[in-house]
Amino acid sequence: MIIVGSVRPGRIGLPIARWAASHAEQAGFEIDLVDLAELALPFMDEPAHPGKRAYTKPHTFAWSERVEQADAVLLVSPEYNHSYSPALKNALDYLMQEWQGKPVGIVAYGGASGGLRAAAALDQVLATLGLVRVPVDVAINGAGSLVADGVFAAESKHDATLGRLLAALERYASTLRPLRKV
Repeated sequence: MIIVGSVRPGRIGLPIARWAASHAEQAGFEIDLVDLAELALPFMDEPAHPGKRAYTKPHTFAWSERVEQADAVLLVSPEYNHSYSPALKNALDYLMQEWQGKPVGIVAYGGASGGLRAAAALDQVLATLGLVRVPVDVAINGAGSLVADGVFAAESKHDATLGRLLAALERYASTLRPLRKV
């Protein structure tokens, strides 16, 4: 599963996510590309804590099923004010048990930091949800200058790092899969 962590107009996360999805498909991954703008989850509107899985809304049941099916998660996250987007936080917070024991990697983008502050800010939430962070990030600094006409023009360093990230996700997914069945 690849999650586009931005919903704002003019965002560049979708072209970056499409680039990552193309590489992941070439590496043999089955991809569920989740565009949070299309998913359109309302701000957390479930009455019970997500750990109880006592969902009442059709959108929550649908989101739960999609996440449940994923063996690994790749977040494509912008950096907003040294952190990640509220839309991504909301999507993560909707669920709890569905995330547990799944490997997660981050393709971060932003200005000079390449989104790494957003990736660092995600760490505590991801760990609390039971996601297992792989030790490779793709950091894209100056990402806006690499998107033209809706297409992300990755540099060779981005392609290489994404290859390492996908390989790590596969290793972790195959190791963690049996543990989630327990």
